[in-house]
Amino acid sequence: MRKKIVEFIPVMVSFAVLVACVVYFSFDKTDTTAVVKNTSDTETKSTVSKNEKSETVSKTVSEKDEEMRGIWIPYMSLDLSDTDRSEEQFRKKIDGIIQNCIKYKANTLIVQARPFGDSIYPSEYFPWSHIISGIQGKSVDYDPLNYIITQAHKNNLAVHVWVNPLRISTAKTPSPLSEDNPYMIWKNDKNTENDDYTFECDGGIYYNPAYAEVRKLIIDGVCEIVRNYDIDGVQFDDYFYPSEDTDYDKYSYEQYVNSLDKNSTPLSQQEWRTANINTLISGVYAAVHNIKNNVVFGTSPQGNIENDLKICADVYSWCSISGYVDYICPQIYVSNEHPVLPFNDTAKRWKNLVKNNKVRLYLGLGVYKAGTDADNGTWLLNDDNIKQQIEYSRNLKTDGFMLYSYEYLIADETQNEVQNAMAILE
Repeated sequence: MRKKIVEFIPVMVSFAVLVACVVYFSFDKTDTTAVVKNTSDTETKSTVSKNEKSETVSKTVSEKDEEMRGIWIPYMSLDLSDTDRSEEQFRKKIDGIIQNCIKYKANTLIVQARPFGDSIYPSEYFPWSHIISGIQGKSVDYDPLNYIITQAHKNNLAVHVWVNPLRISTAKTPSPLSEDNPYMIWKNDKNTENDDYTFECDGGIYYNPAYAEVRKLIIDGVCEIVRNYDIDGVQFDDYFYPSEDTDYDKYSYEQYVNSLDKNSTPLSQQEWRTANINTLISGVYAAVHNIKNNVVFGTSPQGNIENDLKICADVYSWCSISGYVDYICPQIYVSNEHPVLPFNDTAKRWKNLVKNNKVRLYLGLGVYKAGTDADNGTWLLNDDNIKQQIEYSRNLKTDGFMLYSYEYLIADETQNEVQNAMAILE
């Protein structure tokens, strides 16, 4: 019988409201007593000190109260596989991206700096990304993220660092994983207590947010970026629990259930997963603001709210209760005439979802579908879908938009849509 110490967060969650008091249990198989702890005294404090405030260097888009005009720069856009992978080639690529983003009237870049539990910067916690060096774990003798931030700020562009919090690999990408990848370390060591810190699902490997140690690793990784770089924001994308399947974290859930006393009613597995994600999100929010209060933290969930709830992204709580996010940017990647999820109706639903006036609402727009037969061909009915969506978002009095993604802004098939949209941007 393996000994395991597991910390869980049995917060009574509905999909509409998270109760105000959040507690979690610490359980050791050798001790049948469940210990209740207040979250304000645990993970956040272990990550940052209240005295580690940094001076404000530059104002974010939110602080300047201007319309958000963001462009997502995914890891694919940073790939150097078609070059000699030199610093010169990386700088050339970034300079081109920045100039094009200025051309397309952006004011913010959302740069994917941690796509697969790795990093495009020197990290104490995560291995170097294969996107930069070609092989995960192989270092380079320059700092790619620092160059992006420096050049963006020189051109009056804000930078939000985009982090995928749970994904380690999908469909064997990246491969191989480096020996200093936390997953490989836990897999190869003799410590059985960390065997369930990750799980596998549908060919992918993910961090298991049920464990305090895993959440701390993710939060520490975010704190490292906030401390070391002059960034304007941090963004988590839409990848949380990978599916509704109940098997891949069954053991962790059983440990939680067994940790409760006989008079307690356990959360359902779905509620328990949602509580784990909420604890992670609130922990990141607190940690970011404890280091640099001018840095914002946001999430970009799927545009389909029902899908978000299935993967335990509690967008109702995030949009209504303080202490989770500074902004939310749902990915409403649908046409205006989508047969099931039309853009205007979906955008209005998100607008009504944001009950907390301190949470900014940006709309994620799917430029990658422009000029294609996506959504049953409805994108081809007009050549100004994106323009109409920007205008509608303004009529809704949202706080701006983000465009997915950079590569599609410069693609031939999207140019009619892109140019029509540019016509309404000053």
